[in-house]
Amino acid sequence: MVASGATIPYPPATQDLHHEAELAVLIGTGGTDIPPGDAVSHVWGYATANDLTRRDLQAQAKAMRRPWDMAKGFDNSAILGTVHKANGDLDDRELRCTVDGDIRQRSSLSAMIWPVPDILAYLSRLVTLQPGDLILTGTPAGVGPIARGQTCTVEIDGLDPATVTVA
Repeated sequence: MVASGATIPYPPATQDLHHEAELAVLIGTGGTDIPPGDAVSHVWGYATANDLTRRDLQAQAKAMRRPWDMAKGFDNSAILGTVHKANGDLDDRELRCTVDGDIRQRSSLSAMIWPVPDILAYLSRLVTLQPGDLILTGTPAGVGPIARGQTCTVEIDGLDPATVTVA
């Protein structure tokens, strides 16, 4: 994880680095088998995030029916804005991603395929959620490449941006 405002090196073993604008959810109270109706009470806060992906490695892994681990989990792969204490519903907020000022992704959080309560309920059936767990919730259409020298900013209304420059 990298704090917003960082400059990171272009990751090794890829020629196709992509941005993915996402909402990050910080768990405050852990649990298992959390009902969707109770899930939001387990949230401490929210942040903007950029879940960088080595898209070429992901495509290779998909083609060989292998896990995507190294396409998604690599040094400096998660850019995170400041976590803000949860305060109400975020559904009507807009998420945006720009690269060098050009809009690449724009969507309402209400358009998420899986709402936050459903994500937390599902995950808590598979693993015990712990205080401090950070969950990235998925990205809308429009993911795309980031080249060396470019700056990518993810914004969600009312939250601090997650900005990164790739060296």
